Amino acid sequence: MGLLRKIRDTGRVAEEAPPRPEGEVPSKAREFGGSVQVRCVDAGSCNGCEIEIAAAFGPVYDAERYGARLVASPRHADVALVTGPVTRNMAEPLRRTVAAMGEPRMVVAVGDCALNCGEFAQGYGVAGAVGDVVPVDLEVPGCPPRPDEIVAALRRVTGR
Repeated sequence: MGLLRKIRDTGRVAEEAPPRPEGEVPSKAREFGGSVQVRCVDAGSCNGCEIEIAAAFGPVYDAERYGARLVASPRHADVALVTGPVTRNMAEPLRRTVAAMGEPRMVVAVGDCALNCGEFAQGYGVAGAVGDVVPVDLEVPGCPPRPDEIVAALRRVTGR
């Protein structure tokens, strides 16, 4: 009985959710109904952004509570989180991955390398930024972007 009494006396300890992020909701995002399936694609990054994405979906930032869930197949995905500059070897697989996603779909470029090739600009194996290969709907700048910025972008997509 001591444990139940302690739970009752302690009450709720969770922090309040942060306020909704500022910014316009993309028009495609309204069609998702508050929940999206997310596929992460590493198009040639240094792995810094992937670590931050993993933290965004971890227990501290918990992007899943805002309606974003990671999936393993692009056929199940609504949103593609693409990181890194697109290498020549990944240009066609990225196009095929986005083409395999159902409609409506969104592509989110995560990190400076995905936006403008960052440190890898003019590299011999770089095909270009993500926007040069597939249409990008939302951008998350930073090298690497913080997990809360990634969660804020996903919240703009889900509207939650």
